[in-house]
Amino acid sequence: MLASDGTRKRVRVYGNTRKEAFDKLAAKITASNAGMPVASRSGTVADYLTWWLKTVASHRLRATTFATYERYVRAYLIPGLGHKRLSALSPKDVREYLTAVRSVWQCCAQGWDATRDPEAKRKESRPRCCAIGACCGRRITAGTVQYLRAILSSALAHAVAEDELPRNVASSARLGAHRPANFEPLTATEARRLLAVARTYRLGAAVELTLRIGLRKGELLGLKWTDLDLDAGALNVRRTLQRDPAAGLSFFPTKNDSSARRVHLPTECVNSLKLHKERQDAERAAAGEGWTEHSLVFTKADGTPFEGSTLTRQFAKLCDAAGIRRIRFHDLRHSCATLLLEQGVELVTIKGLLGHAQIHTTADIYAHVRPRPQRDAIEAMGDALRDVEDDSDDDDPPLVGARRR
Repeated sequence: MLASDGTRKRVRVYGNTRKEAFDKLAAKITASNAGMPVASRSGTVADYLTWWLKTVASHRLRATTFATYERYVRAYLIPGLGHKRLSALSPKDVREYLTAVRSVWQCCAQGWDATRDPEAKRKESRPRCCAIGACCGRRITAGTVQYLRAILSSALAHAVAEDELPRNVASSARLGAHRPANFEPLTATEARRLLAVARTYRLGAAVELTLRIGLRKGELLGLKWTDLDLDAGALNVRRTLQRDPAAGLSFFPTKNDSSARRVHLPTECVNSLKLHKERQDAERAAAGEGWTEHSLVFTKADGTPFEGSTLTRQFAKLCDAAGIRRIRFHDLRHSCATLLLEQGVELVTIKGLLGHAQIHTTADIYAHVRPRPQRDAIEAMGDALRDVEDDSDDDDPPLVGARRR
């Protein structure tokens, strides 16, 4: 057969019976006559994924995303599918792998406990997993399975675009519908208690911004004073601050075009930011030459950027001080959207506030939230039906279409 690179390619097929092999050969001949290219890569899936990461993905993805892709390919895809020939990979192979990987105890398969420092184990008051002679049975989530499929599909899509494969078998492998991870946003009462205590903390303005306008953690830490117009009561999201595996804390563009947005600030946020600026000016004066200027809104006491993990730890302490249950810092963003929905704010408005690229993203994440308009509509229907029941003693009107006698 003629390969996609213009050379002639010998095709071999295998089957348990002569008829099965003949049927496979006939299918390949039919596909070739229809213009579908014959896969020209004879290597394994592991060879191709390694090449794709180095040659393609490294130039197209942000550093943080590429690091995640690389880790998932090395830890999951290559051990599970790497031994298969790329040209022979089928949707069934992908589907069976994605089904099987969820049943594996990853703590043992990845050797997480075995690679831990023995000295660190000795110092821990509560050893984890296999260190206590019993496996914790930790498995990957359904979201991770979907992510693995997306990575593989992205890699194979490049091979299809280069006419090295006839189709993307990862996109053909169908999985069950994935529900977003559960989160428990703050109630209105919990949110008020948190804000009351946060105003007495150094990073109270960060908590208030996230809860009231739903900023992402990276967007919050990447804010500069030039992004704020406190007189007009507005904020511009222009960048994020994240840890680059190679370069450390670095600035990156926003997650998508819609994430670069201008947000109106509530009066409470403006007041909190003004107090925060006064506190930061005092810290700058106290630090003197030890201050490192980055023009960031939220910094350490010496002006250097905050780590996301540091903010997470301080937020956990703030939850304890407020006497509320601990939630993730990202759940403040979820709390913002949930409280707005419950107040009857339209979904398209919340989409713009959160910086989602597509409205279906907002709808999918918050599908479980019952907005106030829906409650009002149900109550209105109840009132209408109740009126009918109250008037049931009156003479019933004739049925539509009924014949009068």
